Amino acid sequence: MAGKEKGLEELFVETLKDIYYAEKQILRSLPKMAKAASTEELRNAFQKHRDETEMQIERLEQVFETMGKAARGKSCQAIIGIVEESQEVMEEFKGSPALDAGILASAQAVEHYEISRYGTLVSWANQLGMKDAAKLLGQTLDEEKKTDVLLTKLAEQAVNRKAA
Repeated sequence: MAGKEKGLEELFVETLKDIYYAEKQILRSLPKMAKAASTEELRNAFQKHRDETEMQIERLEQVFETMGKAARGKSCQAIIGIVEESQEVMEEFKGSPALDAGILASAQAVEHYEISRYGTLVSWANQLGMKDAAKLLGQTLDEEKKTDVLLTKLAEQAVNRKAA
């Protein structure tokens, strides 16, 4: 007996579980990155984003709720790899002038992953007629883009110069 053909809504839910898991992992790693950062500006950026990430998780839970589904994550290999890579950078460059540049690059890899995921989810939510979900996910997408811009500015104005 053949199973039901999976459509865009199932793909949306699977991707939602993926980013939910990713956000939980990011929430755990941000304090470690803040602690490892040697500049106050970078430390503050990570702490600010930690607070935003808590709100983003709440928004994801709202999206699950509007769909009548339990908020559950599913293991996300992409974010696991990015987080492991950032931990390697923190260990290998501890005490180095390049440490902050490495941590910041890891943080931007996270941001770019999130921007990709949230952009896709907003598009799919709109396609599926889920206006509330699209709005909630769009708010998070905007925050992720702003964080990326902030990190780029920090890199270009201070962190990369210090590393050189």
